Amino acid sequence: MQYDLIVIGSGPGGYRAAVLAAQRGLKVGIVEKAEWGGCGLNRGCVPKNDWHHSAKLIASSKAFAKRGVQGQLSGDLGTAWEHQKKVVKTVRDSYIGNMKRLGISGFAASASFVDANTIALDGHDRITAHHFIVATGSYPYVPKPFYQTDGKVLTSDELFNQPPPAGKRVAIVGSGTVGAEFAFILTMLGKEVVWISQTAPLSSSCFSPPTLKLLMDKFKQFGIEPKTGNRPEAVEMLPEGVKLILQGGEEVIVDWVLLGTGRRPHTTGLNLDAAGLNTDSKGFIKINEYLQTAQPNIYAIGDVTNPRMTANHALADAAVAVANILQAESRKHDRKAVPDMVYSALELGRIGLNGAAEKNDPAIGIATFDTNPRALGQDDADGFVRLVADAQSGVLLSGEVAGADAGELVHLIAQHYGQPDALQHLAQAYFSHPARAEEFFNAAEAIAAKLNLELPQQVISSS
Repeated sequence: MQYDLIVIGSGPGGYRAAVLAAQRGLKVGIVEKAEWGGCGLNRGCVPKNDWHHSAKLIASSKAFAKRGVQGQLSGDLGTAWEHQKKVVKTVRDSYIGNMKRLGISGFAASASFVDANTIALDGHDRITAHHFIVATGSYPYVPKPFYQTDGKVLTSDELFNQPPPAGKRVAIVGSGTVGAEFAFILTMLGKEVVWISQTAPLSSSCFSPPTLKLLMDKFKQFGIEPKTGNRPEAVEMLPEGVKLILQGGEEVIVDWVLLGTGRRPHTTGLNLDAAGLNTDSKGFIKINEYLQTAQPNIYAIGDVTNPRMTANHALADAAVAVANILQAESRKHDRKAVPDMVYSALELGRIGLNGAAEKNDPAIGIATFDTNPRALGQDDADGFVRLVADAQSGVLLSGEVAGADAGELVHLIAQHYGQPDALQHLAQAYFSHPARAEEFFNAAEAIAAKLNLELPQQVISSS
C-alpha cells in the first residue's frame, strides 16, 4: 500500500502533522504502538494541566474569606486522577474521530524501517510512502540508585497510567519542570511533599533570574521549599514506604517517590540504520534546519530531535515538516519562537533568546500586575510582563510573562516575535480594560520611549 506520508507516532506532533497533511490533500497513514495521542495526551501536558487547574482553585481558596466567600477547598489526588482520565478519554476520542473524518489510516502496531521508503508493521506487513515523519517521543529516565517499583518509585508516566499510590508523604526528585510543577500540584492536592533538587529549581531553563526569584517566593507562600544541593545516594524499599539516603547521610522516609529526572529520545526498535538515519551521542535523530534527516524524504520532529522535549515544540515542528513536504525547503524551524511554559505555583511563559543575550545591555521593559485592576480584582497580582529588545535596532529579543494566565498571555508575544516591528505592534494595539494583557502595552511603550522608536502612523481612510 502506497502513501504520500506515513507518520510514526501519534503524540501532539505526530497527530498534528497527520492532520495538516491530510487537510492539504495528501494520502496519510499514522502508526501508533501504544495509546492514541502519545505521551502528551495520556501522560503529559493534558492531564497535568487538568491537575494544575485544580491546584490553582485550591490555592485561590485561601483568599475566599476576604471576598465574602465562605469555606476553603482541599484536594484529593485519587478523585483528581479519575477526572483527568475522563478528560483524556474525551480528547482521545475526538482525535480518533477527526482522523477518520479526514481519511487518515490508523495502524495500531510497532513500526520499523526496512529502507528509506518502506516500514514494517510489527515486523511483518510492509507499507511504502514518499515521505515519513518520525515522531516517536521520549521515555522517562530513571537514574541510579533508583529503579521503578510499583506503588513506590514512579515516573510521571506511571503517575497518570495508574491510580496514585496510598500515602500522604511524597518525595519529588528533580530540579526541572516536572519537579517545579508537581511540587505545587501535589501539595495542593493534599500531599506532604519533600522536594529533593540537586541544583536550584529550573536553573537550566531559559527563564530570567527575576522570574525564577518570583516563583521561589511564591513557593514559600505555600510552604514549599526544595532541599537543594542534595542527591539521593541510596534507596531502600521498606514495608511502610521508601527510604532515601541523601548526600551527607540524611535519611528521608516517604510513602512513595515521583521522579522528575528527565527523559530520553524514544528510537528503540525503529531500525534507523536500515533507513540510513543518524543519531548524535545522546540518541537524538540528526536533522537539518528544515527538519530533514540524512534521508531528504524522512523528517523527524519533537522529542526525538529536541532536548527541550515539550508538546509546544513538537506541534511547531509538525507544521514546519509538513510545509516542507508540500514545498521543499520552504520553511525553517526556529526553536526560539516556540513558547516555553511552566505551570506551577506561578505560571511562567517565555519566548525568544535566553538570558545570555542580555549581556549586550539591551533595553528592558517591565510592567507588573501589582497595580493592574484586573489582577487586583482577582486577588492574584503577583507577576509581570518582561520584554527585552535590542538597544540599537529595537528588535524584540525575548519576552516573559510571570503570573496568572501566562500560558494564554504569552501568545501576544508569539504573534509578533521575529518581526522587526514587534514592539511597535504591541505598543500600538488596542486592549480591553481592565485586562492583564494591558501590561504588554505598558512594557512595550516603556521600551519604545527609551529607544525613541517611531510608531507607525495609522492610516485613516475617508469616504
